Amino acid sequence: MDYKDTLLMPKTEFPMRGNLPKREPEIQAKWEVMDIYKKVQDHTKGRPMFVLHDGPPYANGDIHMGHALNKILKDIIVRHKSMTGYNAPYVPGWDTHGLPIEQALTNKGVKRKEMTIAEFRKLCEEYAYGQIDSQRTQFKRLGVRGDWENPYITLKPEYEAQQIKVFGDMAKKGYIYKGKKPVYWSPSSESALAEAEIEYKDKRSPSIYVGFKVADGKNALDADTQIVIWTTTPWTIPANLGISVHPELNYVVVEEKDSKYLVAEDLLSAVTKEVEWENPQVVKTVKGAELEHILAKHPLYERDSLVMLGEHVTTDAGTGCVHTAPGHGEDDFYVGQKYGLDVLCPVDDRGVMTKEAVGFEGLFYDEANKPITEKLEAAGALLKLTFITHSYPHDWRTKKPVIFRATAQWFASIKDFRNDLMDAVKETKWVPAWGETRLFNMVRDRGDWCISRQRAWGVPIPVFYAENGDAIITDETIDHVSNLFREHGSNIWFEREAKDLLPEGFTHAGSPNGKFTKETDIMDVWFDSGSSHQAVLLERDDLQRPADLYLEGSDQYRGWFNSSLSTAVAVTGKAPYKGVLSHGFALDGEGRKMSKSIGNVVVPAKVMNQLGADILRLWVASVDYQADVRVSDPILKQVAEVYRKIRNTFRFLLGNLDDFDPAVNKVAYENLREVDQFMLVKLNKLIKTVRDAYENYEFAGIYHAINNFCTLDLSAFYLDFAKDILYIEGTDHKDRRAIQTVLYESLLALTKLVAPILSHTADEVWGFIPSVKEESVQLTDMPEYEELPKAKALEEKWTSFMKLRNDVLKALEEARNEKVIGKSLTAKITLYVNDQVKELLESIDENLEQLFIVSAFELAGKLEDAPENAVKFENTAIVVTKAEGETCERCWIVTPEVGKVEEFVTLCPRCAEVVQNHYSHLV
Repeated sequence: MDYKDTLLMPKTEFPMRGNLPKREPEIQAKWEVMDIYKKVQDHTKGRPMFVLHDGPPYANGDIHMGHALNKILKDIIVRHKSMTGYNAPYVPGWDTHGLPIEQALTNKGVKRKEMTIAEFRKLCEEYAYGQIDSQRTQFKRLGVRGDWENPYITLKPEYEAQQIKVFGDMAKKGYIYKGKKPVYWSPSSESALAEAEIEYKDKRSPSIYVGFKVADGKNALDADTQIVIWTTTPWTIPANLGISVHPELNYVVVEEKDSKYLVAEDLLSAVTKEVEWENPQVVKTVKGAELEHILAKHPLYERDSLVMLGEHVTTDAGTGCVHTAPGHGEDDFYVGQKYGLDVLCPVDDRGVMTKEAVGFEGLFYDEANKPITEKLEAAGALLKLTFITHSYPHDWRTKKPVIFRATAQWFASIKDFRNDLMDAVKETKWVPAWGETRLFNMVRDRGDWCISRQRAWGVPIPVFYAENGDAIITDETIDHVSNLFREHGSNIWFEREAKDLLPEGFTHAGSPNGKFTKETDIMDVWFDSGSSHQAVLLERDDLQRPADLYLEGSDQYRGWFNSSLSTAVAVTGKAPYKGVLSHGFALDGEGRKMSKSIGNVVVPAKVMNQLGADILRLWVASVDYQADVRVSDPILKQVAEVYRKIRNTFRFLLGNLDDFDPAVNKVAYENLREVDQFMLVKLNKLIKTVRDAYENYEFAGIYHAINNFCTLDLSAFYLDFAKDILYIEGTDHKDRRAIQTVLYESLLALTKLVAPILSHTADEVWGFIPSVKEESVQLTDMPEYEELPKAKALEEKWTSFMKLRNDVLKALEEARNEKVIGKSLTAKITLYVNDQVKELLESIDENLEQLFIVSAFELAGKLEDAPENAVKFENTAIVVTKAEGETCERCWIVTPEVGKVEEFVTLCPRCAEVVQNHYSHLV
């Protein structure tokens, strides 16, 4: 007789293979039809809000692994918060202005100079929207839930209108001014840059030592002395107006081959080596303060260079006498201002030397290095020329070197509210904690923020000029321009004349004839995105300011975290965020930066097409994302293997609950066996661990806890021995219903716990769980932790048993390898134990043969009485032998009892009874 039909084998339509690349889009299509975002928001309506404000990615190009890491982290947090008592909206955003879009259009053949600025801007806008549509599709494919149909976009009229308000509020408080001072200037972009737009790369530069002859030594230096300066930018020599020395340093005059030179005493040895002096003799020592107001002759032009005192002078490198060109350096500018020097900048927007650089006009600045050095040598002023490779600032968009260049720019005066900024940093919660120190130091040390850019594609600086040159920024003009932008968009600034952009009937004392002009510069894109706290959090009804969390890559300490803080504190006095969380960069498997030229780029779309978005999401949860993270095909395959184990666990749980109705079959906790209670204790412990980890943004802890619970607690222990009961016993056997109760509770809890991470799989599982009412797991809440009765004692007891069981399994494996037994059910185990283990075993009411998955068990004696052939462990010794008897055809237990029931000669008494009941129910 075939008894297969009498076994209660797992039964479920939940597929073993995830087939995620095909199944996930189907699940996402279902979410679209359901409008899952709205349903979740309706479900959580009235709860306290938790706002994670999206830092806007730039609308250009396909998403990369950094985007995927960022968006998945945000989605995990938002999903978790919506399942733990919060209303957690997620409004995605895009940053849409700036040079890359202009460059992209130029690369496509758009002739910018053959059209008006307004026409060019229209093309930029169309391009940006096309990029947004493409990126939105890719972000949604990651399984990120959000208000995708109503994102915030920095080019939208309502956004630009609020940005103008932010600018106006800052101007009203006196924080906005126009001044000529050196800023980072990108000749390749023909625009000023902010510090956040600078990256450092190695550059080979000339290194020159130059002697400036003293013209008037003010009784401190002789006229035949040369003050030695060092620079790696010979092209700035035509802009030299002075030399800076430190007032507290000692300077020495040395004689070398009938010439005298002045250098800092601490640097004499280094300079001697660099310029190859043979035997310089110190003839005089003076304090830097004594050198103030000395005049030296410019080596190329008929003008003087003034010696000034500057605290910025160091002895880290050079000569201690610093070449000072106020038009080409921040420190140079400030010391020059103190001494009344002009701001000479003989370099134009394209980096070309102007007529003020007499003798070098028309040369690109970098090309001017050689002729300038040759002229210095001809003048007898060049002491040494070498070349060095050093870290140098580059434009992060064009990847080309930048220069310091003095131009008339608009600035936000950070110094006027620096203390408020530092206080706001201290009041914010930072994860990781070092973020606080990093941003605090940046705020403490940063100069004024250059907010103007000489480009076409951006938000105009809303400033008018009167006939006499006065800049006009009033409440009236700001409100009017803001309203115009809200109605028409900022393109109107370039479509209308100044008079048509001003309020009707506007007058100004500086324009007696009623003539006005307008500013042509646009705002720094960091001012755009940095205004989102007002343009988004304040503008939208479904959000609030301050946000609970900003979450971006660690490069945003100098970017969005910084600019958002500056504008928010300037306008409101408070930070725009209560907390800031940062993540590292995505690197390849060897820890290298991803590069197309190296061929080590891991593309999210490719990963999703091959493995699925949930594998990518699980990878994000598995890494220590607060540092740089590695990703590669082998790493993703490891993650996919963990996913497979989790999925198989779900399938096993579902398969063994096919005939389980929780309303009818669920067993009360107090009526469960101890081992079942123990598993619920373990489950509750998991719930607490996972919930705490979510709260602390420690997702790797969740990854490991879930994986361990599925593989160790469930698969390797509980489910391992439970099969004998689930498959073999009758449908309503009390032990079977007890185990099903544990499986059901585990299934519900696990599905909810992984839902923020494995968003697609959790929703798929949810559709197969018996008796759930909600149409999606996203419309449920996280399981609550319960303090179960006798939890501590149960955990201690059964954890000890699991250790003993592991010893038994090792002994069985050894016996199997030695061909003593085949499967573990063919074995009998005889244990010799110490008193502690004996007490443990005698306290267990459950069937020990079942727990050990053997056919026979004997507790034989004391540990010290164990025979030689026993496998010995610390607390037990185990003898494995073949079990006596016949094998039951149905449950495979080996027992002498097989055949004791006449009608079922191949079955053990237990199976005979079950089968008898089975057939009697069919009659």
